[in-house]
Amino acid sequence: MAVSINEALKLIEKTDINPKQELVCIEKSVQRVSASDYRASLNLPIFDNSAMDGFAIKLSDAGKRVKVTDTIFAGDKTDLELKEGEAVKIMTGAKIPTGTEAIVPIEDAEYEGEYIILPDSIKPGNHIRKAGEDVAEREPIIQQGDELSAYRIGLLASQGISHVSVYKKPKVAIFSTGHEIKMAHEPLQEGQIYNSNTPSLYARCLELGCEVSFIGKVEDTLEAIKEAIANALDADLIITSGGVSVGEADFTKEAFKELGMQTIFSKVDIKPGKPTTFGKIGNTFVLNLPGNPLAAIVNFEIFGRFLINRLLGYNDPYIRPMKVSLEKPIIHKPGRDTVIPGIYDGLVFKPLEKRNPGMVRPASLMNAFIIVSKEVKEIKKEVLMIPVCWNFRSNEPEKIITS
Repeated sequence: MAVSINEALKLIEKTDINPKQELVCIEKSVQRVSASDYRASLNLPIFDNSAMDGFAIKLSDAGKRVKVTDTIFAGDKTDLELKEGEAVKIMTGAKIPTGTEAIVPIEDAEYEGEYIILPDSIKPGNHIRKAGEDVAEREPIIQQGDELSAYRIGLLASQGISHVSVYKKPKVAIFSTGHEIKMAHEPLQEGQIYNSNTPSLYARCLELGCEVSFIGKVEDTLEAIKEAIANALDADLIITSGGVSVGEADFTKEAFKELGMQTIFSKVDIKPGKPTTFGKIGNTFVLNLPGNPLAAIVNFEIFGRFLINRLLGYNDPYIRPMKVSLEKPIIHKPGRDTVIPGIYDGLVFKPLEKRNPGMVRPASLMNAFIIVSKEVKEIKKEVLMIPVCWNFRSNEPEKIITS
């Protein structure tokens, strides 16, 4: 019996996943997922400093003529103590002298030799960056499961952190089956087609942050498929396309079953891609996708991407849709939750006119898709759109089907 899309996602959610960890230098941690919590060991800024090139002054000297007694540059050590009737010239980022109550920008002071005339009105604390106002010592800065972006790496570096614990990239093994499938280097015979699914899925898994290996194109025989599976069991995830329908020559399910796969779900109430299957052999997860190119891609984007987000260790692995407007109303035939690929131009979602499950081109054109509820006959205005080019995520399940 087929499970619903939400039931299938729930089953993936309930599956126990424990990604392994490794230590890497921060420069190589970009787009990796932190395996630890990190707290600040230092205030940021570390000390009170000037936000401008200007003069350190006392508020009681506002409107007065004061003598410039010294100059402080960023990085200078200083034990200066500011006194009334004096000013110290100071550069951006320099530690302020003891007793400073405000910084007056250079352009706001009037020079008279070694003296300056200060403005009549000066705001307390003006242009002073206080220690810890950005980050306070012991404050959390990175949480376990956070993706390490370039600017989060900068935050770690500001605390003197050179190496971070991250989750290892999941290993994904991919192969495809089918007598009619040929690799790009092979000549085509009548009734044959080139393999487009495996290169697409290989590249997509790389985009999502996995280590990927291609087992090869496997003949549609039980023994050949079993051998391919056995060669891939060191991976965290095996992805196949084709061989999961009810045809006489579809041996994929049988091969996995004979090797002890625990089937978690074997059919999804979705159009296209009903025969999508998810299971596990030992410590290796298995995602069997349909052979039709568009069906394989959209089911991977729904189920495979969520599974990979979990394998990567994200603390927010769930699909996060965007609520967007339609270019024009969509007429839908009720009966099954249906995926509609399209293009989001920043303003509206436009369904692709040609979107047959067996087509290759739609996946190359789409940057998003919607899932229309099986109960809906027409959608006029807004839809829940799932982006493909942006991996928006949530820390809890969200509604993804437009109803």
